[in-house]
Amino acid sequence: MAIQVSSQAFAEEVEKSDKPVVADFYADWCGPCKMITPIMEEILQERSDLKIVKINVDEAQDLAQRFGVMSIPTISLFKDGKVIANWVGLRPKPVLLKEIDEALAK
Repeated sequence: MAIQVSSQAFAEEVEKSDKPVVADFYADWCGPCKMITPIMEEILQERSDLKIVKINVDEAQDLAQRFGVMSIPTISLFKDGKVIANWVGLRPKPVLLKEIDEALAK
């Protein structure tokens, strides 16, 4: 299961991670956010080279603001503690994986 990350745990779980981190910015009331959850869980099971975290924008408004999250779901890819890519909206798993791999290859 993806790790639920609070503002307090963000530095430890995301910025200091030794793996690239896929952060799912979501809200409990967001329909497309609920639809992306099983996709993220599948990626988590298949890709040991990635860390998957979930960030509730209602509970971590400071993080949403810090990273410019204006719409949800927003998926941010962090590498070495820095955002290297963002995607907004629900995406099919093959598309998301391709985008992640392309961003990591740069």
